[in-house]
Order: sequence, then structure tokens, then C-alpha cells
Amino acid sequence: MFRMRFTWAIGAAALVMASGAVAAEAPKAAYPRPASLDAFRVAMAAEEAALARSAAPPSISDGAEVLTLGPAGYETAAKGKNGFVCLVERSWAAGFKDPEFWNPKNRSPICLNAAAARTVLPPYLELTRWVIAGAPTAELLSRTKAGWAKGVGAPATGSMSYMMSKDAYLTDNGAHNMPHVMFYFLRTDAAAVGANFKGSPVMGGPDDLDPVSVFFVRVPSWSDGTAAMPMH
Repeated sequence: MFRMRFTWAIGAAALVMASGAVAAEAPKAAYPRPASLDAFRVAMAAEEAALARSAAPPSISDGAEVLTLGPAGYETAAKGKNGFVCLVERSWAAGFKDPEFWNPKNRSPICLNAAAARTVLPPYLELTRWVIAGAPTAELLSRTKAGWAKGVGAPATGSMSYMMSKDAYLTDNGAHNMPHVMFYFLRTDAAAVGANFKGSPVMGGPDDLDPVSVFFVRVPSWSDGTAAMPMH
């Protein structure tokens, strides 16, 4: 299954570099799976819905469908009319090898366009249902790989998303947050799009497991229009 996720291994370093801080190592503390998923829940659905909408400017998110995390998976909190879908990702949207895969602090608001909502989003929603059902990490990976082998979740042409929330918590590294937009491709070498080169605004690329390559571009403002920290 092609999973929707922020490319944490690259993204964490990018957050640090974009904030002008000294590059940090990946977090050493592992996050064992908690006995309960309560730590991942937001008490009020309305609060989570507002956080989800904050992923993109109101001109986009006001007309989007909104999903919130319920006891059995994501539920529709508001119908949409523009094809976008907004939700708050949890840490299992990261790569399976990421040390923050079970980080309960993670709150990653994201708004996907119609192409990504149709093709990239469903595998993440299914993964969430498996998580809530109690599947162990090894089984999550094996099920996901089985989906990948069948081409499940291959991103449609033009698949992209917004992650511009001022209130996101993306990683324990660096400044924890960075406003950006993401673009999804079948596995594509970073050099093919000029990603990660000195002076290039494009970051990301393939990892060693996922057949989808995610490229992201930092943007200068949060979704509410206020300026973000300048990129160095």
C-alpha cells in the first residue's frame, strides 16, 4: 500500500536546517506502542476539525471535507464541496523505520487535493483502522507491503497536499513544524527533480521501503497568512 506520510527522516533534518538551527540527529528515544490509543485522540471533535482545516488557507479548507479520528477510524465531520479533504494525521503516517512511528505527540494537519484524496489517502485510513484494531507493527508492515505489491494507493497525476498549520507538531526534532506543500510521485529519484541540492527549495525523495516518493517545498507563511520563520 502506498502510504501517505511526511518524509520524516529527511523532513526532520529539513525542519532544523530551515529554522537556521544546527542539524540534529534523529531522536534516540524510541516510542513503544502505548497500551491505549487515548494519547492519540483529541478530546473534542470540533477542536480536531479546526486543526485539520488549519492545514491550508481558508480559501481552500473552508470548502473541504473534514475527517476526525473516532474510536474505529476516521469519521466525516463535515462534508466538502471542492474536492479537498482535510484531517490530522497521526504518527503512524511516518515511515515504518522512523523512531517516531508511535510518537503520541504528533499532530500533523494536512489538506489533500482531489487526486491525492482519491488515491493516496485511502491506504492511510485503512492503516489507521488496523492500528485501532490492535495489529502489531510487524503485521502493519506486512499488510502494507502486500498492498504495495498490488499497486494499491498509487498516486494519481497531480496528487499534492498542504501542511501549513501553525499548530502542527510534526516531529520531536528542531522547531517541530514547518509550513510546506507536498507532491506525490511513484518512486522518483530526488535528483530528477533537483531535490536536496544546495539552494533548491525542493526536499524529500524515496525511502528504502515505500514505492511512493514525496517531495515537499517550504512556503513562507502559515495558512492564516502570517509569516513563518525565514528559510536560511
